[in-house]
Amino acid sequence: MATDLKEQIREHYAEAARSAGSCCADECCGALYSAEERAELPDGAVLASLGCGNPTAIAELREGETVLDLGSGGGIDVLLSARRVGPSGTAYGLDMTDEMLDVAHRNATESGVENAKFLKGEMEAIPLPDESVDVVISNCVVNLSPDKPRVLGEVFRVLRAGGRVGITDIVAEDGLTPEDRAERGSYVGCIAGALTKGEYERELAAAGFGDISISFTHEVADGMQSAIVKAVKPS
Repeated sequence: MATDLKEQIREHYAEAARSAGSCCADECCGALYSAEERAELPDGAVLASLGCGNPTAIAELREGETVLDLGSGGGIDVLLSARRVGPSGTAYGLDMTDEMLDVAHRNATESGVENAKFLKGEMEAIPLPDESVDVVISNCVVNLSPDKPRVLGEVFRVLRAGGRVGITDIVAEDGLTPEDRAERGSYVGCIAGALTKGEYERELAAAGFGDISISFTHEVADGMQSAIVKAVKPS
């Protein structure tokens, strides 16, 4: 079933890359970024954004850091991150969809960003060494995984001690059953696979994270919220 679900998600985002179109939760994704941020990017990067928030605005990136964006899509957050960390830093984008990776490479070339690198792979098996990343970001993608504990375990593995998580995601309010969530949308619409706030907090703690916080920003469906998720790998 997980394999079938991944293929469904892969095809959904491949089609989105081909059309550079719709966003999850029916958001107008480009509007989630400031005019200044959009001005830094090719139009193709903004149009191919499928997220529910702006993780680069919450990750507090610093010069020289190594950043990893899970489910990087057309590369908008990778390109913004690459500019934030500067030439001495690196921004990686991980995506499992060839069509999205093609779009991301084109956008990186068009924008002239040289410290952005795009990797093909799945977030359940991140193709980077242990303790090689300072910050992990993601934009409405972790909720798509059928194995979220494995994703969070992989995030913990690749982060250096003191490394941090700063992601946006769709999170269910506590009390919503899996059936309730399923009624509100499909996996590829970023809703049915979402964890509740309490579940998310417990899974982060189980993976080893501390300083966990989950803050709702706006409702995307009844009982379903776009949220800012932060956590730190203990030093």
